[in-house]
Amino acid sequence: MAWSRGFILRPAAIDPAPMPTPPSSRRRLYALVPCAGSGVRAGGAVAKQYVEVAGRPLIAHTLAALVAVKRLSRILVVVAPEDQHYESLTALPSDPRISLARCGGTTRAATVAGGLAKLAGLGAAPNDWVLVHDAARCLIRAEWIEALVDACRGDGIGGLLALPVADTLKRAEGDRAVATLSREDVWQAQTPQMFRFGVLADALARSPDATDEASAIEAIGLRPKLVAGSAENIKVTHPGDFAIAEALLARRAAA
Repeated sequence: MAWSRGFILRPAAIDPAPMPTPPSSRRRLYALVPCAGSGVRAGGAVAKQYVEVAGRPLIAHTLAALVAVKRLSRILVVVAPEDQHYESLTALPSDPRISLARCGGTTRAATVAGGLAKLAGLGAAPNDWVLVHDAARCLIRAEWIEALVDACRGDGIGGLLALPVADTLKRAEGDRAVATLSREDVWQAQTPQMFRFGVLADALARSPDATDEASAIEAIGLRPKLVAGSAENIKVTHPGDFAIAEALLARRAAA
């Protein structure tokens, strides 16, 4: 199967029929951690993934959970080319599976696409699996990742951790609510999001503005599996989120 320079699979490759699909037990599992964001919304002097939370940089907590998943063949952290912080950190987990790629882009999709290209150079095959996980979801637990893998490894498409929406949803115009939206069958997407390597690369090439991997997969006509996550699996985004993460991590340490 040929890969183009743009790392796009031919459309027919989305259907596994032309080529036998290896048994799920023989497909490797990779983790890709986009870590190239500037963290503007967090309001800090450095990117949020490097802010210290509960005694360690936020990214260190994220990587610790991934390292605990022994089924992962490699954990690729993708930073911006000009990043000056990651390699100076001293509290990161020590694991030979962790690699660094300086190919982050200006958008999440560009960062993930760059990371996929790097993994392809390291031997990832189209039918392998890749789990993309936000660097800023530092409260992820290894058992939640394992549950996603167990739910999706035998699936033809893959899926993501998510939660059914419990709150009432409002549509706004400025700072005024103008309508109440139905929350029936509405889920809040989380990460990791787990898809076959080649299919995800193709989907992101077709949807370069996708805000997450699942939306790119949906755009090519596939339906990702929703796997129940946890309300604790928050994405640290705004200044107040750091206090929440600190409290939850402290509670875990004391348990």
